[in-house]
Amino acid sequence: MNKKIKSDAIDHLFEAILSLQSKEECYDFFEDLCTVNELLSLSQRFEVASMLKNHKTYLEIAEKTGASTATISRVNRSLTYGNDGYQIVLERLGKSF
Repeated sequence: MNKKIKSDAIDHLFEAILSLQSKEECYDFFEDLCTVNELLSLSQRFEVASMLKNHKTYLEIAEKTGASTATISRVNRSLTYGNDGYQIVLERLGKSF
């Protein structure tokens, strides 16, 4: 966990997210919380992480997702040197894009 982002406000946000019980509730909450572009960026990063874990090349990822090489590189750094957040979720979902 990154101590730089740890706060009561972020704890409260995460508790709110964990209280959601369906995909529809997630849509409703995140559409209220985020702009369309923020949601698209988050989903793009998650798709990039999944593709990187499935050994896709930067070119394949960029073509499929529209992500820049900077975004792909940032996600790759998180996968390599991060807190394993992507890894935990991808393993639990068994997702492949």
